[in-house]
Amino acid sequence: MSDESFNWHTFLGRWQEEWVPRADHEEEDDDEDKVVSPGSPGASEAEIAAAEKRLGLRLPPSYRQFLAVSDGWHVDQTAGVYQLGGVADIDWSRDPYDLTALYTENLDDDPREEDVLLAGMWARSLRLETDSDMTLALLDPGDRDDDGEWALYIYKGWSGELPDRYPSFRALMEAMYRSFHADRVERPDFDNATTRAQDARVETARLLALRGRYEDAVPLLEEASSFGRPHSYWLLSQIRHLQAPRSAQDYGFLVADPRYLAELLPVHALEVASGAWRLGGDDHWLGMMAARGVDREAAEDLLHTMREGTHRYAPPGEWGRAVAEARESARWGATDAAWRVLRKALVHWEAPGPQLIAPLGLLADPILASLITPERGREILATPRAGEQGPLPEPVPDLDPPGLAWLTTDGPYGRPFDGYRCIWVEGVDPSTMPALIGEEGAELSTPVEAHKAYRRMRQNHERDGVELWEDRAEAAVGRTAEGWAFAFDGQSGRSMNPRFESLAPTASASGRAVVVWRAPLSRSEDSHPAAFHLSVADRGQELCAFTVRGADIQVSGSIPDALRPARLLGAQGTQLDFETRVLEAMHSELGLSLPCFALTRGSLPMCTTRSWTRAPREGEGFAYLSFRRSRS
Repeated sequence: MSDESFNWHTFLGRWQEEWVPRADHEEEDDDEDKVVSPGSPGASEAEIAAAEKRLGLRLPPSYRQFLAVSDGWHVDQTAGVYQLGGVADIDWSRDPYDLTALYTENLDDDPREEDVLLAGMWARSLRLETDSDMTLALLDPGDRDDDGEWALYIYKGWSGELPDRYPSFRALMEAMYRSFHADRVERPDFDNATTRAQDARVETARLLALRGRYEDAVPLLEEASSFGRPHSYWLLSQIRHLQAPRSAQDYGFLVADPRYLAELLPVHALEVASGAWRLGGDDHWLGMMAARGVDREAAEDLLHTMREGTHRYAPPGEWGRAVAEARESARWGATDAAWRVLRKALVHWEAPGPQLIAPLGLLADPILASLITPERGREILATPRAGEQGPLPEPVPDLDPPGLAWLTTDGPYGRPFDGYRCIWVEGVDPSTMPALIGEEGAELSTPVEAHKAYRRMRQNHERDGVELWEDRAEAAVGRTAEGWAFAFDGQSGRSMNPRFESLAPTASASGRAVVVWRAPLSRSEDSHPAAFHLSVADRGQELCAFTVRGADIQVSGSIPDALRPARLLGAQGTQLDFETRVLEAMHSELGLSLPCFALTRGSLPMCTTRSWTRAPREGEGFAYLSFRRSRS
């Protein structure tokens, strides 16, 4: 309501016409036909002027206009203020609970203006409420705007929170009117022009959202939600969820609706399945779901598949076929290609019911969920779907940089890899990598999120059947854009062992294989300088290799001119410059790349490789050191 159109007679008259008790309200009076009017006859100008003379100043405009229409108001909130007094009741607060001292002592040496205003408010304000639940309604003459309005504070003494500030008395009354509606939304007979208008806004917002105009839908849903209108909160939650895909959302009883179960229950279970659930264990969550009408056994099965990484988002129709195709691409790291498939098919997504406006099930798929960044979430929202028409949004740019040079700048947790090693095999399916380079009995795992893939691996002495000299790796497996299968170990933060043995020859039985190992600089550069190794093999034979440790270069075989380390080192430059040039040459000369997004923010299957170091030969020794931190 704008200042020009606002009319207290109209506003309060509508409120009185709509007034009914709350659904949980118990009338003390036995007369069931008795109707309580929230308002009172307005005060005369002389009565208002007399009150102002008693108080010693003129009341703010909106409060003065209110009193002229209704001398007081029965609020009847669930908790808080119940009655606002009239001209005969209002008086100075005088801070009976000594809150001034409490708020003043908490001011720092350079307090904000609003904190100073709040500290002084308690003693100088007018107290308006005459009946409340340990709640004060305080009108502050020291906190005024350019129109002469005084800020109004609602302080709930039982909450332990700072008071809520409203810029004027009118702003408070409008908020209380919305709360009045929200408190009565459960009454089946609470139907009036306001509820119908707000419900029409919800439907308009729903259609706007499905047409891709979600930004226009948000203010309509926010207003309807403030009135407590059914469905507005759930629609608004879906928009917010896709704008922040990693956030948690509770969809209430909507999760139990058979129409939405497949989309919403997995999303609701994400927090529990990931171990981030803070409200209790599985039984507590399962009990909550059962109370909402979800079959307990089905919820248990869902939790199990999500923890195992085997849950699949499988909607019907053309959209479902696109989801399956995208999953197959993303499964091996082609996340940009997968997103392009989803983007193209979004227009074919069909809403299973009127309360769902977006394919939220994507957010719970163990392979596809990581693809939905906030930018792509907004692209989903901006794409017309479910049969509605509208302009398509500007596509979000691809997220994978080409080639390999990104390894020097990007990595998990927003910083480059400390060390890494990788093997590429040409012309094979990624699913065969465990047989080519894996330890005995190795199998591909279900997809593992990147931030979990780079956690500390169990050391050799912690694993049965592993020799202390061995150096096995947990490697993420996928396929490059050029069609090479790869196995990437991004937690190789150790120096290169002198007994290092390239896996390239054994992996190259049917075609070329390339190994790279970038070992980090140790604390003592003299003892373990940064190292970079490259080896190429074909049909079981090593064709060429080089290892660069600081200024030392070891070369074997015929190195292609573009990959010669002496050429790439140059006369000057840092180890990082050399690494970048090698990676760029590997991309241009050998056609090698790695999917940055999948390896740093996505999910890929993993396998345990065989050892990257050979067994000690006769006369060779080795030492294995293990450190334990003890508390003294």
